Amino acid sequence: MPMTAVSTRVAMLGGAVYAGLETLGAFTRFAASAAMGVGSVRTWARQGRFRNQLFRVGTLSVPVLMVTGAFIGMVLAIEGYLQFQSVGQETRLGGVINVSVVKQIGPVLAAVILAGRVGCSLTAELGAMRVSEQLDAMRALAADPIKVLVVPRVLACAAMIPILTVVSNICGVFGGWLVCTQFYPTDPAAYWQFSQAFVSWFDITNGLAKSVCFGVAIGLISCWKGFTCEPGAVGVGKATTSSFVTSFMAIIIMNLLLAKLFNELDLIRTGGELDPIFG
Repeated sequence: MPMTAVSTRVAMLGGAVYAGLETLGAFTRFAASAAMGVGSVRTWARQGRFRNQLFRVGTLSVPVLMVTGAFIGMVLAIEGYLQFQSVGQETRLGGVINVSVVKQIGPVLAAVILAGRVGCSLTAELGAMRVSEQLDAMRALAADPIKVLVVPRVLACAAMIPILTVVSNICGVFGGWLVCTQFYPTDPAAYWQFSQAFVSWFDITNGLAKSVCFGVAIGLISCWKGFTCEPGAVGVGKATTSSFVTSFMAIIIMNLLLAKLFNELDLIRTGGELDPIFG
């Protein structure tokens, strides 16, 4: 390969790395500004800014979370029953379904729904404001758009996603119960007995703590994409798509890292011994 071609590719790689680091630095400054803006309660909480976002992020997302969570629990029960029955452990299926829902599926499902239903909306809204120069007008009037627009939205995402996770968990648990006990001959008492044995307070706290991290990430990414979108309707559309994709990737990566962290903490809590699943 000629040296000119090698130099060109190295330059392109270096440019991509530099652009990535520059974007990361700009996002870090944006997140730091939002974190510092949390202290300005009179700014982001006045005139119902925060209350309206709580309703928008939380209340309006409940129906879709209820339906989705219930059907996920049903699917887990349908897919798992025959496998558990083949080894004579069908009575313990409820415990496996519920610990999976509480620790992993519930938080991730709530986060994905939040990123798709709310995150894209936040990006489109703030992107339209950027395109129409409303953000510049706010700065000209000595109003900080991060404190006024970003902080209440990020806080609403962080505050409401644990509640949405609880809704998703409850519906998933009862969806699994419905299939296991009404469509298959599983004893309802055994379903709840093994659910209680499998799911601990640490598992529930694990899922809720992860959901808060997901909510903060979704809020920051969605607002950042709106604040930095390209001009025009096409730019807003690209920013909205990028917002969901980036939020989804962040959820998956954070879920892996947090799962490892909480598993290590659980080992420390139990003295280095995991509770057996099958006795």
